Amino acid sequence: MTHGLLPLPQPDTQPLQHVLRVLQLTRTGETRFTGYSLPEVGNRIYGGQVMSQALIAAAETVDAEKVGMRLPHSMHGYFLRPGRTDEPLEFSVEILHDGRSFSTRRTHALQGGVPILSMIYSFQLEQPGVDHEVPAPEAPDPIDLPSAADLFAEVDHPAARRLMRLGAFELRHVEPDIYFTPDPERRHTQRLWMRTRTPLPDRTPQVLHRALLAYACDQVMLEPILRAHGLSWTSGLAVASLDHAMWWHRPLDVSRCLLYVQESPSAEGGRGLGFARIYSGDGRLVATAAQQGMVRVPRD
Repeated sequence: MTHGLLPLPQPDTQPLQHVLRVLQLTRTGETRFTGYSLPEVGNRIYGGQVMSQALIAAAETVDAEKVGMRLPHSMHGYFLRPGRTDEPLEFSVEILHDGRSFSTRRTHALQGGVPILSMIYSFQLEQPGVDHEVPAPEAPDPIDLPSAADLFAEVDHPAARRLMRLGAFELRHVEPDIYFTPDPERRHTQRLWMRTRTPLPDRTPQVLHRALLAYACDQVMLEPILRAHGLSWTSGLAVASLDHAMWWHRPLDVSRCLLYVQESPSAEGGRGLGFARIYSGDGRLVATAAQQGMVRVPRD
């Protein structure tokens, strides 16, 4: 099977390999790269994909021999335009700063010479320092919760069939899921467990784990907004990510269950804000994310 110029692994058997393949960018210059996209409904690029590709491009310009091994610890940026899955992506990286401890990069993702995403990434040497974290809340064991994959397997819907074929991550919501019906109890919080559907090799670089976390989180960041207003993903919404920030605190493994503790403190003017604290299975806070999105609800 091929998609444009990109050879994709077979669906159903290798969904994670689809994602890993699009994260393998081709270097075309010292700070320039090209990449391709996964197929999506409506031919519109999934935001988490281009955001994680931009991180990989930035990381490729941090030369460990010159500045030491530095991992990304934060990113901030904006989705500027929708991208098309049937056109290649170009990534242009600006080397903003290489200091004694930190390196800063700005990545622009472009199609047709026009930017569709602009992100700043910061990298840091591993260093000692003060250490504390907000403890993880109580949550049921993920094995006791229904899997989204089981739900999609029972539903005759194009989106469900696509997620079964290409969805690389397993999701298990603590509160009732809102894929097809609203949460009976309106609330601005939610918890869910997430991991890759298939394991990653033991020697997978930490930067790839962090890129995959950025890829995955984009699909759930706005769900607390929908819950607060009695909405589901099938409520005829117009939804789009506007900006995104993520902070990686500690090493993580996306092939092991991660607990997302989410809330939406505000929504107004057709925009909503979502936060997530992300914990490892043993209760360590490994990342924090924030995203603002457009959420427009049909009048009828």
